[in-house]
Amino acid sequence: MLLDTILLDASSAGLGAIGAGIAALGAGVGIGQIGKGAVEAIARQPEAAGDIRANMILTAAFVEGVALFAVIAGLLAIVL
Repeated sequence: MLLDTILLDASSAGLGAIGAGIAALGAGVGIGQIGKGAVEAIARQPEAAGDIRANMILTAAFVEGVALFAVIAGLLAIVL
């Protein structure tokens, strides 16, 4: 009985760690795509660089915020 409980706890901890890693990886890819799009947009229309940069930073902050919540949820899955 005790061994089953320990194995169940270990498997849920592993899933939480995998979830946190996937969230961090997804945020990295998302921010990379945002940066790529912003650089391409600035190359096409240099006079709008300020507006594009501001929108890029705002969008990247939203992605980071969602990723932070996902990583914390994954880490809480390990602890709880």
